[in-house]
Amino acid sequence: MSLILALDTSTDACSVALNADGIITSLFELATKSHTQRLLPMVDDVLQTNGYALSDLDAIAFGRGPGSFTGLRICAGIVQGLAFGANLPVIPVSTLEAMALGFYRANPQVELPVLAALDARMNEVYYGLFAREGELVQPLCAEEVINPEMLASSNGLAQLGSNFIGVGPGWHYPALQALAVNHRQLDVHPHAENMALIAAQLFAKGHVVSALEAQPVYLRDSVSWQKRQRIRNSNDFLI
Repeated sequence: MSLILALDTSTDACSVALNADGIITSLFELATKSHTQRLLPMVDDVLQTNGYALSDLDAIAFGRGPGSFTGLRICAGIVQGLAFGANLPVIPVSTLEAMALGFYRANPQVELPVLAALDARMNEVYYGLFAREGELVQPLCAEEVINPEMLASSNGLAQLGSNFIGVGPGWHYPALQALAVNHRQLDVHPHAENMALIAAQLFAKGHVVSALEAQPVYLRDSVSWQKRQRIRNSNDFLI
């Protein structure tokens, strides 16, 4: 049996989940600019409701990004503190993968690939393409940050045609709105509940890091936080 706590504050949403050998208990709130005030009370609530203490856990998972720069740092910092104090391993989980899994779980009949996108600001999106694999998902391309127009005109999307699903708030850009997709759903957020499910598989495979190694994944380097023109070969996006 594994007992894994998952936390996420990568977007406006704030969520915590406990995976007790496949049985999930979770809390989810839209808590813009109040992640620091809400996250730890939510952790206490989930643990106490299920009769566990932090020391009972096998690992702590967190939404490692991509997502809000501030939100990712808040979550990583809290997870590092909790894991270091309880001597627990940490499991970083992709926010985009969690979004794709959440959509598949809510729509079990869907078999098409899912392209999850978050607004990266500066006229860019974070995106990842995923396919259903059993009860979880598998990535079909590397996660990237890119201009929406470049993504919309990429050869990879041209190959998919309309045979994919677009999920996430990153799809609000006009260039992506103009694409003919099978279905589009913008109100999809990363959720710790889905991260807890992904984390259980990663934990079983030994894919954990120490508290000090639990770092956010921004997809941008330190220079690219400044607005700039990206030049990208559209052939980079392949499935």
